[in-house]
Amino acid sequence: MIGYFIIFSLVLSVSFYAILRLHQYNQGTRHIVNIDNRILDYEKKLSDSILSQLRYEKKFFITKDMALYDQFLVMKGEFDKYLTEALAIADTPPKRSSLERVKTSYGVYQSLISKELEHIKTHQDYSKKSYEVEKEKVGTDILKELEMLIVYSQEDIRDRTKMLKEFGTSARTFAIVMSITAILLAIGTSYFLTRRITKPLSLLMEKTHELSEGVFKNNLNIFSPPEISELTKAFNLMAEKLQAVDKMKTDFFASMSHELRTPLTSIKEGVSLLQDGVAGTITDKQRRLLTILTEESNRLINLVNSFLDLSKMEAGMMTYTFEPGSLVPLIERTVMEMVPIVEAKKISLETQVSGHLPILRMDKERILQALRNLIGNAVKFTSEGGCVKVSAQLRNREVEVTVADTGPGIPRENLITIFEKYKQSVPKSSDRTKGTGLGLSIVKHIIAAHGGRVWAESKLGQGSSFIFVLPS
Repeated sequence: MIGYFIIFSLVLSVSFYAILRLHQYNQGTRHIVNIDNRILDYEKKLSDSILSQLRYEKKFFITKDMALYDQFLVMKGEFDKYLTEALAIADTPPKRSSLERVKTSYGVYQSLISKELEHIKTHQDYSKKSYEVEKEKVGTDILKELEMLIVYSQEDIRDRTKMLKEFGTSARTFAIVMSITAILLAIGTSYFLTRRITKPLSLLMEKTHELSEGVFKNNLNIFSPPEISELTKAFNLMAEKLQAVDKMKTDFFASMSHELRTPLTSIKEGVSLLQDGVAGTITDKQRRLLTILTEESNRLINLVNSFLDLSKMEAGMMTYTFEPGSLVPLIERTVMEMVPIVEAKKISLETQVSGHLPILRMDKERILQALRNLIGNAVKFTSEGGCVKVSAQLRNREVEVTVADTGPGIPRENLITIFEKYKQSVPKSSDRTKGTGLGLSIVKHIIAAHGGRVWAESKLGQGSSFIFVLPS
């Protein structure tokens, strides 16, 4: 009975404390909704009203159309109404002072309007320009003061939100401490049973997250109630099947690529022999056809090689030969290789390489492959008259290489996924030949193997920049 009484007392204490904090939380929330948000709403209405008044009175004094003056008076009435209501709910000295200054400036503005209207009615000559300048200045002062009102309101909202957060944190801490005390005191068994359910669910959540990232491991082994145990078995079976499917897919691509490379090479050599006239004289039309076959054979061989390289990289079987070397010759070599394509597309290819780049420990052929992929993509997606710029510099003890183009750009949501295999970001309206989506994935693996990192920066319609850094 004593134990239950203590538990009951703890529960009552927690409930009372929670109700008290909830009441304070509700008060703070209502204040934000009923005061601060309304002040922000009034600020927008006041800003719109004063801008409308400035517009209507300017048109009126130019055209002398009384309909415009009537609209001005309607806006004036609304401004007075909103200002009065805002002053009535202003809850802090800064807000009230700001609104009072708005009221004062608005009085000056109305006084200027009245004086200028009097001049017009009595047909007196007056300096119209000076009135316009003064009205513009007063209007600007009012708008600036209303902007300060926003700042004050936002500061109050931020302070109240912080206070509400502290209320929530303290209430949560108190409730947790009291609840744990009650559990440890009298209901250890219930706590144990609850943990037998929540812990397996947490592990399932972690494994599901790993599964979504492509880690298909079926090693989930937990002790739990029968229902969750069955769920665990089903999860392991699903992961096992997904692992098998993934391996089957990888093996298929690797096997297909390996089997295709030999016949494709034979086809390429056969076409080359036909071009050389081994089987007899060929016509110009036949020569053009053989040239197309050669280009397509080269494209297929490059595709097969990309599949094989990516399969090796993903399996951790890619061999890298690291040796000291300079990055500058590799960039120059890649740029020279792109010259015929650049000239054909009538675009410019510029380089800006610092002359003080350090010697790096790298696999030159693989870095060359990464450069070809990045610069090749930039050239491919840059339209006629555009520009591709390759730069390299030393930054924070790392060599940073940037390949920037003036192409169509990449949507923000695709800036990360484009480095996954088979992922591309080609505009639907683009008439450019689409690739396989392997190049950037290969680049990511190569740079990661060198201890570096690669990312993309882009805005639609403003071109893209691909940057990678290597440790020096």
